[in-house]
Formats: sequence, structure tokens, C-alpha cells
Amino acid sequence: MPSSALGSRAEVVSLIRDGLEELSRLASATASNADSIASFVDRYCDTLRRGGTLFFVGNGGSAADAQHMATEYVVRYRSNRRPFAALALTTDTSLLTATGNDLSFDEIFSRQVEALARPGDLLILHSTSGESGNLVCAVNAARAKGVPVVALLGKGGGRVRSLVDEAIVVDSRSTSHIQEIHLAIQHLICEAVENQLLAEDRQAGS
Repeated sequence: MPSSALGSRAEVVSLIRDGLEELSRLASATASNADSIASFVDRYCDTLRRGGTLFFVGNGGSAADAQHMATEYVVRYRSNRRPFAALALTTDTSLLTATGNDLSFDEIFSRQVEALARPGDLLILHSTSGESGNLVCAVNAARAKGVPVVALLGKGGGRVRSLVDEAIVVDSRSTSHIQEIHLAIQHLICEAVENQLLAEDRQAGS
């Protein structure tokens, strides 16, 4: 394929540099939310200390992030330690397609929250827009079960922002950059949770 169809080498280099520099600026801006992120750490730790489960949900790329993060808690992040209870409600294709076919796509998460969530658990939403109907339904189902809800959002936070207990809103209109920052935030949360609970476990065993 001729280089003109792909853009010149200089154009490609500029695209890469500009994209990474914008992501760096966004990460620096998000650092101002460090106190809110620490509040998420407290909620995750409190949930796991009480024997609760972290439920992660999202759509599309955010569904992949939900699955990624649930795995970090169940398996490990940086340290070898006991598994932490976490579940992504995005993985069971039979359940998702049955709900979408027999009920509605808006209920693919709320149905699972109704069946599985209990007081003492925590529902964690990933959304770049905060406008997905299935996330709104999931919040409402969690409320009915007495389960608190937190969210990582973008693009102003959408409808979900006013419905949840706490939200971190990434100040960007770029779906990809929002998701990249969400994952960075969640990794930092996971590291802090792992460090804190592992230290408590070691102290309890000493």
C-alpha cells in the first residue's frame, strides 16, 4: 500500500506523539481526584473486610475493563495473597443473551444484581458516557438490594453520575483516553487495596 494512503511517516509520528502527550495531560489532570480515588480504596477495603463481593460492570471496552479488574482481585495484582471476592457481570454469554432475548438488554446487569448482590457488597460501574440504560437499571437494582454503587465515568458523567454514591469523572470526550485513565485508576486502587489488606492479614497472623 502506498505511503500516501497511510499518511507520511512524519504524520504518523505526530499522531503518536500528540496522542501520548494528551493522555499524559489527562493523567496529570486526573491526579487532582486523588482524594476521591482514595475514598474508593476505603469502600473496596471495607467491602472485602466484611466478606462482601466487588461486582464490576460495563459495556464494550468498559466490559473488558470490568473483567480485567475482577481478575486482578480474584487472582493477584502485584503480591501473592489470598483471593479477594470479585465478579464481572459481563462474562456469562448464556445469561446475557437469555436476558437480552427474553427480557431486555437494559436488564442484563440488573437481573444479576437482583440474583447475586447482597447488603455489604459493592457495585462498580465503568462507563465513558454514563448514559447506558443497562447501567441505570443496575444502579436501581442495587439500590433495592441495599447495595452501594460507585462509578468511573467520562464526558460529564451522564445520567449515572447523579444516581451513584460516588463517582470519578474523567474530564475528556475521548472514549479511548477515558478508558485508559479508568484502567490506570483501577490499577492504583487495586494496588492500594492489596497492600492494605495484605498488611492486615500479616498482622493478624503474627
